[in-house]
Amino acid sequence: MNTVRVTCHCGAIELSVRLSDGLNTARRCDCSYCARRGAIMISAPAEGVELVRGADTLGTYQWNTQVAEHHFCTVCGIYTHHRRRSNPDEYGINAGCIEGVNPRDLGEVPWVEGRKRPLED
Repeated sequence: MNTVRVTCHCGAIELSVRLSDGLNTARRCDCSYCARRGAIMISAPAEGVELVRGADTLGTYQWNTQVAEHHFCTVCGIYTHHRRRSNPDEYGINAGCIEGVNPRDLGEVPWVEGRKRPLED
């Protein structure tokens, strides 16, 4: 699995994404936002993420340091991807939005401690 198709629920947003290491980078974050969202994220380099369709319906949510950019569809509300605060040259892709991937099939997914991450980085 090298390049994947990523879509929101209604199909208004479509991305073409080159994953960093297939599904091997699957993880969850326990920060205040990710814990509520509950999505499993897969890593992709920023230069490997292309918005194919939906620039007009792509919403962005930022808070606190304003570095992370959490993207979602303004039509159906589904979170598709985000630019990471811990590494702005990398994106987290919602595993549930990757065509052909059922997050349930990923088994036990490790957690990262986003709540303890310092704000200075």
